[in-house]
Amino acid sequence: MRIVGGRWAGHDLTSPGGRVRPTAEALRDRWMSLLEKDLDGARILEIYAGTGALGLEALSRGARYVDFVENGPSALHALKANVAALRVQKRARIFKRDALPFIARLDPHAYDIALADPPYRGKQPDRVVEQWLRNNFSRILVVQHAADHPLPGRGRRHVYDDAALTIFRSRARAGAPARGRSHRPPRGRRPSGGNRPPGD
Repeated sequence: MRIVGGRWAGHDLTSPGGRVRPTAEALRDRWMSLLEKDLDGARILEIYAGTGALGLEALSRGARYVDFVENGPSALHALKANVAALRVQKRARIFKRDALPFIARLDPHAYDIALADPPYRGKQPDRVVEQWLRNNFSRILVVQHAADHPLPGRGRRHVYDDAALTIFRSRARAGAPARGRSHRPPRGRRPSGGNRPPGD
């Protein structure tokens, strides 16, 4: 597994063992192509982060910083190794938390882009979208899910074989993120690694 494009294209990434399902390189490239015009200087949140490949891909292609949310031990080990290998500790934070409670406590537009690749089985993809529909914690939300599982809301769906990427955009004026709004994690929760993003 490696970074596909941008500054660190071709850089190898550590992969965990177990049941973690890293996003394939070709599909990850599709994610970034869909977000190409939105990545420059963006504040990124990656939930169900796994190895952090999506968030690191976004950093490689011009994002300002990324917060990762993951709680699986093997995935966290790989994630921390990848952040360290790319020497981006000052542009990344890692939160050892459950994704759904984490996003439930965020401020509106805390991030520019949120990336979510939850387990296909069960209702977690739906619950991420439902939470975003109640409170746009990012201007843009992209969720990867099974192609035969439609999500709630009116996102734009892109199908690639048995996977789909659905993009939701808030009605806030594009290009005008609420820079003054808090993007800090919920109170009482500290990152397990990484530093505070620059400029805050």
